[in-house]
Amino acid sequence: MNDRGLVDDLLTHSHVIALVGYSIDPSRPSNSVARYLRNQGFRVIPVNPLLRGAVINGERAYDRLADIPKSEHVDFVDVFRRGEFLDAVVDDAREAGVKVLWFQLDLGNVAAAERAEAAGMRVVWDRCTAIEHRRIRRSAAPRAP
Repeated sequence: MNDRGLVDDLLTHSHVIALVGYSIDPSRPSNSVARYLRNQGFRVIPVNPLLRGAVINGERAYDRLADIPKSEHVDFVDVFRRGEFLDAVVDDAREAGVKVLWFQLDLGNVAAAERAEAAGMRVVWDRCTAIEHRRIRRSAAPRAP
């Protein structure tokens, strides 16, 4: 869990992110992180049953990960759900054949992340995709002499 190489690889080589717990409310972290990721060139697929079938920034919203068509290649799943819902997210991810789960900051329920790893998924735990992406960009920027 939290292998720095995995974090860097995901944020430099991925193109499509399914975002579980996406909110249309601009004050919610899932919305601002999704907006940041889109602005950085990532394709973000919203996953939230409250948005069933809506089209958000050109992307259809899905109820569950397992509902995303197999023809849509998802590089990893970014999770914005409270701890009590993470076991269901892990079960959905297993059903969908997800290879990598990224759990955002302060979600609680590390046991769900451990279950995901035990099921063969790679896991990033308690990290923010936007913060980590900014870190990578800063470290790659040329430094003034």
